[in-house]
Amino acid sequence: MSQRLMLLDTASLYFRAFYGLPDTLRRADGTPVNAVRGLLDMIARLTTDYGATHLVACWDDDWRPQWRVDLIPTYKSHRVAEVVANAPDVEVVPDALEAQLPMIRRVLELAGIAVVGAADHEADDVVGTYASQADLPVDVVTGDRDLFQLVDDDRHARVIYTARGMRNLEVLTDAVVVGKYRVLPQQYADYATLRGDASDGLPGVAGIGEKTAATLLGEYGTLDGLLEAAADPGSGLSASVRAKLAAASDYLKVAPVVVNVVRDLALPTLEEAGAQLHPVVGESRAELERLAGEWNLGGSVARLLAALDLRQ
Repeated sequence: MSQRLMLLDTASLYFRAFYGLPDTLRRADGTPVNAVRGLLDMIARLTTDYGATHLVACWDDDWRPQWRVDLIPTYKSHRVAEVVANAPDVEVVPDALEAQLPMIRRVLELAGIAVVGAADHEADDVVGTYASQADLPVDVVTGDRDLFQLVDDDRHARVIYTARGMRNLEVLTDAVVVGKYRVLPQQYADYATLRGDASDGLPGVAGIGEKTAATLLGEYGTLDGLLEAAADPGSGLSASVRAKLAAASDYLKVAPVVVNVVRDLALPTLEEAGAQLHPVVGESRAELERLAGEWNLGGSVARLLAALDLRQ
């Protein structure tokens, strides 16, 4: 089997699992297990269908880093349940999902699946660092468009997009991104900066929507190139677009730092993280099989074990 790295935007997947499966799936003490079951089934299917030999479950150690909020206060603000003075904001995570996170971490640990996060950074930044530095072909699994900026045919980096569900997965390559948005993947962060993104609380530039953003990037290449044209009285940029960019100048100074994923975190190497997939044996396998019964995980553990057994 040729080597291939799969990077999971883990929270994106367990949220999808939680909302996609009924919360009537519970263990004996009444704790829901729908997110655990769904995530394990996703991993079993994804690693098998896409031939992953290495896997990292990238974790949100900080889902809304303060340094991003300091730059754009509206960043993910709609996801905040409450604002507490002198305390971290609280993401809207249902109690029934919160109760399952320790189970998810335990099952992944027993399965030998690497879980990697980074202080003061989101899972996106962990994904971005591994995707940019890995010497292997990469599949990024996410339901968020933010990570389209990592698609790179030259580096054999794709995004497996889950937004339409596991039965309608979409594999994004350079051509697919261009077909959808009329920008190259390396232009996607600038495109998102200009048009805004309500899902992340990015206001964008008022009056510049998707079509205009794509047209401007097609002509000027990058946001920096566009701003240089706006500062040049002799450029062909229209007065209307100049005015819109000028009105958003404070936002445009900081947005790229927020929108671009970090690609240079000091993370464990794939080898140090234990990213290579392998069969689960011995006490770990016995414990997983025991928990499958105790936690009412149905056939999900068995399917995961069977997928990992293929990695001989």
